[in-house]
Amino acid sequence: MTAVDLVVVGGGQAGLATAHTAVQRGLRPLVLDASPGPGGSWPSYYDSLTLFSPARFSALPGLPFPGDPERYPLRDEVVDYLTSYTNRLDADVRFGSRVEQVTVDGDRFIVTVDDGSPVRTPAVVAASGGFGTPYRPALPGLDEFTGTVLHAARYRDAAPFAGARVVVVGGGNSAVQIAVELAQVATVSIATRGPLRFQPQRILGRDFHWWLTRTGLDASRLGPRLVKGSVPVIDDGRYRAAIRSGRPDHRPLFQRLDQDRVVWADGVSERVDVVLLATGYRPQLPYLAGTGALDVQGAPVHAGGVSATVPGLAYVGLERQRSFASATLRGVGRDAAHVLGHLLRRRPGRHAAATATR
Repeated sequence: MTAVDLVVVGGGQAGLATAHTAVQRGLRPLVLDASPGPGGSWPSYYDSLTLFSPARFSALPGLPFPGDPERYPLRDEVVDYLTSYTNRLDADVRFGSRVEQVTVDGDRFIVTVDDGSPVRTPAVVAASGGFGTPYRPALPGLDEFTGTVLHAARYRDAAPFAGARVVVVGGGNSAVQIAVELAQVATVSIATRGPLRFQPQRILGRDFHWWLTRTGLDASRLGPRLVKGSVPVIDDGRYRAAIRSGRPDHRPLFQRLDQDRVVWADGVSERVDVVLLATGYRPQLPYLAGTGALDVQGAPVHAGGVSATVPGLAYVGLERQRSFASATLRGVGRDAAHVLGHLLRRRPGRHAAATATR
């Protein structure tokens, strides 16, 4: 049985930031990721995905994002960046290694991997992210809908939807970006329970994230409490203009789906080809089942990323874990430092000595 200082589950942005921080603090982390290679979830996102934060605000700790710091990187640029980060990392990162089970064994954990012997460790950071399981809401008639139901996780580009009637459910950044792209080739409506909210991308010549950083709101734990519900869509003017022109249009969420039709809030019924769910994700943590770390819905019970029920267990990469930025490239490093500081403080011997020398 292998013994290591720390097991990090997930080799995407959250896991890489955690491993980097652990190395800086004198630990020997083992990173286990089920994917065949680096990049986390980014290689599976839709082709045109563009970051809403400039490159200067889109880096992990220890490695600036290359190129013009004011540009907004594309999906493939992020994949290349994460690949480079992985290759530079002085840690054992194993891809194609799916964690099947984490078991509590006294003051240690036994981590069972599908392709090798168990690993024994005093600490585990679950960094498989908050975006592992696409969320499918219980919309009336959705299960009986005879058209195509597609989650945004499976959307790649607009070409297959040319000429189709599409309803995009959701009002976040990805929902609006996908809907506007689809509207170039299809008839598209965005359906939401409430109004669409927009945040100008630039204020007084500065990117919105510059202001978040300057005011401290980006890293503040008060941020998520001040803004309830969905985060506003960050817009350089194009998205509001597209919706104002009716391509796509915006409507209140429909009453129900009826076979191949949608019944809108005003009672009007029309045929629809595709319902695309841009309704977010939920954490993917099946390997923690049985540890007491999860609530009845399968969500982690934690305070700022530190497990409230299982000593030695922590999380990095959960949405709004400690701030607005917790699930972003720029935010995972701060949260990794926080949870590792907590884990190190509770470990005796070598770990405490490592903390004292940093």
